[in-house]
Amino acid sequence: MVKAEVELEIPFHDVDVMRIAWHGHYAKYLEIARCALLEQIDYNVPQMEASGYAWPVIDMRIRYAQPLHFQQRICVEAQLVEWENRLKVEYQIKDANTGRRLTKAYTVQVAVDTGSGEMLYASPPVLLSKLGLEP
Repeated sequence: MVKAEVELEIPFHDVDVMRIAWHGHYAKYLEIARCALLEQIDYNVPQMEASGYAWPVIDMRIRYAQPLHFQQRICVEAQLVEWENRLKVEYQIKDANTGRRLTKAYTVQVAVDTGSGEMLYASPPVLLSKLGLEP
C-alpha cells in the first residue's frame, strides 16, 4: 500500500475565537497529505494533467472525533486503499506528540478525460503503471 504522512502545525489564521480549527480547513490538511502520497508514485496534479486526466474529488467524509487547536502539531496520514475504478484515500489525523487519533476521513476521486470531459469507469493504464501494476 502507498502511504504518506505529513506533520503540520495549526496556524492562527485557521482557528476561530475559541482557538479551534474551523472544520472547513480539514479538507486543506487532507489535501496536503494526499499530494505527498501522490508524489510518492510520481502522479501528482502536474503528472495527472500531462497524462490527459483530471481527478476531481466526488466524495469526502470526515469524522471529527476531537478538535484541533491553535499551535497543535498534527500528523496527517494518507493511505491509498482503492485504485481499480477510482482513487480512494483514507486519512487519519493524530496529535503529533501523543499519537492520539483526532480525526479520520476519506476521499474518492475519479478519472475524467480532459479532452472529452468524460468520466472513466476504470482507472486509466497510466495510474496502474505508476503503481507498478502494469495493465
